[in-house]
Amino acid sequence: MHLCSCTPLMIQRYRSRISGPLLDRIDIHIEVPAVKYRDLTDHADGECSAVIAARVAASREVQKARFAGTKVRCNAQMTARMIRQYCEPDPAGARMLELVTDRLGLSARSYTRILKVARTVADLDGSDGIKENHISEAIQYRSLDRKT
Repeated sequence: MHLCSCTPLMIQRYRSRISGPLLDRIDIHIEVPAVKYRDLTDHADGECSAVIAARVAASREVQKARFAGTKVRCNAQMTARMIRQYCEPDPAGARMLELVTDRLGLSARSYTRILKVARTVADLDGSDGIKENHISEAIQYRSLDRKT
């Protein structure tokens, strides 16, 4: 395995090449660490692909029904009006989103991306509403927003 020898300053300089407005337009950005050989060869049972596929298909059907009669096909395509209608988090989720938005100084675009992803996480969870855990998971998918 090759470990990165870059200093934090070098990494920050490299990441600064990506403009904030461009980064805001990317729904999900996460860091994926290298997988250790031991983990690759582990035969522990994880979630079956068929189960995951069924959950994704059910989520897509929910979205299809939600946006029936519109040109929108999935959560990522929601308009501002649809976000207000379908992405209202529960009170705990709203508090978390407010705290994170203020603390990280998120742009309005990042804020709406988090709401859209949280809606998708809730759909995958089979939840009608967006709860705090859905907001939390969506925030985790915005790792580059946390880099200073």
